[in-house]
Amino acid sequence: MRPHSVRYIPVTVAGIEAVSADSDFAFGRHTHDQFGIGFMDSGAQKSLSGRGNVESKAGDIITVNPGEVHDGSPLGGPRAWRMLYFDVELINRSVLEISEGKCHNREFTQPVLTDKRVAANFIQLYYAVVRGEGDVARLAADEAIMLILSRLSQISVRQKNLPIKSIAYARERMDDDPAGAVSLAELAAGAGVSQFQFLRSFKRYSGMTPHAYLLQRRLCLVRKLISGGMSLSDTAATAGFADQSHMTRLFVRSYGYTPGLFALNWR
Repeated sequence: MRPHSVRYIPVTVAGIEAVSADSDFAFGRHTHDQFGIGFMDSGAQKSLSGRGNVESKAGDIITVNPGEVHDGSPLGGPRAWRMLYFDVELINRSVLEISEGKCHNREFTQPVLTDKRVAANFIQLYYAVVRGEGDVARLAADEAIMLILSRLSQISVRQKNLPIKSIAYARERMDDDPAGAVSLAELAAGAGVSQFQFLRSFKRYSGMTPHAYLLQRRLCLVRKLISGGMSLSDTAATAGFADQSHMTRLFVRSYGYTPGLFALNWR
């Protein structure tokens, strides 16, 4: 039998709490003052929700609204899950942004959701807030929150045809200074649209989100600096990464080999 484990994880983004759990414990009925979004890592559970009794399994997204009475019991053995709890003001502010001022508050209507795209966004958000690797963590978190809430809050948003020059300007800004800090709010303001509209348009035109694009530009800078003879530690700092290990992980994920191996070609 696995021991009952519920851990609060330190986060780097204000207004969010993170919890990691692995347990066969049956939780009694209770409520939270925050919105909750979670991901079932393994196992399954049944729970009471505002929509009645529901069941969730590994890979599912689970949600809870502030003040919503719920519980949770394992199905067939222990289950593991991760939860992020959001201050009401943060969610309402994001909903207002997504709806372009039309919705001031919203509740989650799906206590259990099977959606691989939302699950991927949740994992991105979770690691962005618990790892907090450099200035890009906030950009990654803002993007993921927008994408998750646009699906969970079921807000109908008309896609605007953003002029390509607005996207080009944002890309040029990151091209010219890839190591510089940038926020989704700043990029959207420069394009004259909401953060959510900018995010969708940038992804449609560029094939990746602003966060992913900025990381790629930093990795290109890394290759340039290493080929110029800069040490790996200095390269990581100059290119805007939190540390050398952060740079190495992303470098390997993109190219399949380490910056150290790449550096050998330039000695």
